[in-house]
Amino acid sequence: MERPWMQHIVEGNPKEIEIPDISLTQLLDQSIQSYPHHIAMTFFDKSYTYSELAERINKAANLFASEGVGKGDRVALMLPNCPQYPISFYGAIACGATIVQLNPMFQSAELLHILNDSEAKALVILDRLLPMFESIKDQTSVSTVISVDLSSDYAEGVSSERPSEIAIDPATDVAVLQYTGGTTGLPKGAMLTHRNIAANTLQSAATTRVQTEKGKERVLTISPLFHVYGMTSGMSVTFYNGGNMILVPKFDVEQVVNVIEQTRPTAFPGVPTMYIALIDYYKKKKFDLSCLSSCTSGSAPLPLEVLNRFNEVTGTTVAEGYGLSEASPVTHRNPVGGLQKNGSIGIPLPNTDAKIVDVATGQQSLPVGEVGELIIQGPQVMKGYWNNPEETAQAIRDGWLFTGDLAKMDEDGFFYIVGRKKEMILASGFNVYPIEVENVLYSHPAVLEAAVFGAPDEYRGETVRAVVVLKEGQQATEQELMEFCRSQLSAYKVPTDLLFADELPKTAVGKILKRALKEHYTAR
Repeated sequence: MERPWMQHIVEGNPKEIEIPDISLTQLLDQSIQSYPHHIAMTFFDKSYTYSELAERINKAANLFASEGVGKGDRVALMLPNCPQYPISFYGAIACGATIVQLNPMFQSAELLHILNDSEAKALVILDRLLPMFESIKDQTSVSTVISVDLSSDYAEGVSSERPSEIAIDPATDVAVLQYTGGTTGLPKGAMLTHRNIAANTLQSAATTRVQTEKGKERVLTISPLFHVYGMTSGMSVTFYNGGNMILVPKFDVEQVVNVIEQTRPTAFPGVPTMYIALIDYYKKKKFDLSCLSSCTSGSAPLPLEVLNRFNEVTGTTVAEGYGLSEASPVTHRNPVGGLQKNGSIGIPLPNTDAKIVDVATGQQSLPVGEVGELIIQGPQVMKGYWNNPEETAQAIRDGWLFTGDLAKMDEDGFFYIVGRKKEMILASGFNVYPIEVENVLYSHPAVLEAAVFGAPDEYRGETVRAVVVLKEGQQATEQELMEFCRSQLSAYKVPTDLLFADELPKTAVGKILKRALKEHYTAR
């Protein structure tokens, strides 16, 4: 197949990389051996060197082993960003276990589903969340519970001797069960092998090789580690580069600005809502972001206006990318230090192929500029869904991962997401892609956030509905925003219904929950 994007890989960055046949433990060991006295992670006023990290991982591994955790067992982690997260993650991995990522914001029904679906044997949980788990414990298979107090080491007193190495087949042994939404509405576990995550770590690192100083990078890690984007782009890539992972447990813009001023990070893998909040705060109280040499955005589309404003006020170029849980997660990125195209997710990572196919059959490759479904092939693509062969067969066909996202490719091989297949609005027979309308709304000076979705309409089938959050101190009427859209969009794309909200519902990683919005505002 043709790969027009190859010509835009930045000189000095590899077009293809060798992916060694190693486990995640072995991948981390390389940095522990190369940078033993470098800072591996910082959590407010506490820092840990790579040697200290290794010692604590050994303690955690020995504690897990003493509780009977072995190869193939599932160990669930329900923690915010804190030192205990990577320590528990790699401690369990060292036992040959599979990590089950849990959102600390889960309520009991959500937690129960994932613990039972994964058949988790052990749970590492933040102490204040323990009562909720205790209320459902008898309905689960969990036999070992480790309560975490953020101010202490839960494996204190356990031997720090390195445990015996467990034989791992990186290509087939599952390192992480990353739960993601399914067609039924219930989360399903994407099985990410050691090779999947190691490959995506090396692929991601390769895209910034010419700008990375190994052993010296300081990475602002706010994106949750329980989310696949934070796990790979925040934790795994930072450790691979021998960098310092600056952990922030939740996104509070004032706290984040203080952390930036104190730690002077060089890199920031963020998400759109974080960039929006930082820009808004910057207008009220200017702060110095010149320390950042590499910023990336993932998890959700970055509105054009937000991208341009952040680049303008910081002097830093945000490289927008794309990924999904099923691909460990990164598949595309705008070339850092190279050609960047506004509104594009960039080009495929090394060792990654991508193409656009027809939505109806998924078998016909579409020409440049035509919208279809984005499909991916590469070593980062999951093994399949846990205990779910039907969904696996739908998602992976002939070695290609069908993303469910509508996209197009230009003549240079840059890809553009135009929406989810399920989110596309069919208004009077015309296709309306929400992101196009959202980009227009974000360009209005009074708009802080916007979400667009389809609403049932007896005449048009579906009509375009928008929900908008205004910036503090700004005013705009429904009519004013509709006229603004009308000046920049075809008539059938202009919202026929525009509502205002104080805030938009979001996931823990900052992605706007359109399904919740649609349900709430359709039921009105």
